[in-house]
Amino acid sequence: MSDSSKEKTPMPQIGPYVFPALLAIFGFWCFYDGWLTSAPGMQEHLILNRVASIILLPWALIDFIRTRRKAQREEAAAAGQKADTE
Repeated sequence: MSDSSKEKTPMPQIGPYVFPALLAIFGFWCFYDGWLTSAPGMQEHLILNRVASIILLPWALIDFIRTRRKAQREEAAAAGQKADTE
């Protein structure tokens, strides 16, 4: 057996914007079910969907902004290190 068979492949990483996207999708789903739909079956879940949309949509926006700012800081730090080495 060669040494390459003993090496483990790294775990795949998800993108940094996956979690905010999932929050937003679920938040919009809850928003639709809680505020826009007139389906009689959804009336029993009305309060849950309204509260969930009020919580999830701002959370998604805040997390997106935090993730974007972190990415910009990392890019600026990488650019600063690159400029220092040149």
